Amino acid sequence: MTHTPAFSVCVYCGSRPGERPEYAQAAHAVGNWIGKHGGQLVYGGGRTGLMGMVADATKAAGGRVVGVIPQALVDKELANQACDELHIVANMHERKAMMAERSNAFLALPGGIGTFEELFEVWTWRQLGYHDKPIGLLNVDGYYNSMLNFLDSTVHSGFMGAWQMDLIRTSESVQELLSFLVETAGTVPENTNLRNVI
Repeated sequence: MTHTPAFSVCVYCGSRPGERPEYAQAAHAVGNWIGKHGGQLVYGGGRTGLMGMVADATKAAGGRVVGVIPQALVDKELANQACDELHIVANMHERKAMMAERSNAFLALPGGIGTFEELFEVWTWRQLGYHDKPIGLLNVDGYYNSMLNFLDSTVHSGFMGAWQMDLIRTSESVQELLSFLVETAGTVPENTNLRNVI
């Protein structure tokens, strides 16, 4: 008999480990928190870098892991066969839609251009009303400081409103941010059919 996870968090993060040990520590802490609180990780399905670390930590702490990876990246990102569910999809569009549909909340850790793109896309969907799931940005060791400063400048320059910035919760604390995301998600349904609107 399989039990239903208490919540489902989509985590975006790097397929590389990064240069600072704090990044790996944060990935491990995120997975550990999700697992220990009876949750489910939804992520990009790779076993390298921070992606692999957060998945391994979630499993080790007793959580479920759902990976979603395009066929073209199965070899490049080394698909994680240890996932409870591993979905191999046709393209990035399908990957991101499935990840979003399977989640109650979103969390971005340090990463590169793929992580940025995923964060900005799900943020854009939120401002357009395609979903109302909470979004978190884990600012590990100030990794996102420069980006946040730039985003503030877009508000001051008149290209964004402060309300758009308020759609993302930023914190350096894994405990504070994940607690906020899960509590805010509440009963937001996991399976919003985003493929119909994006």
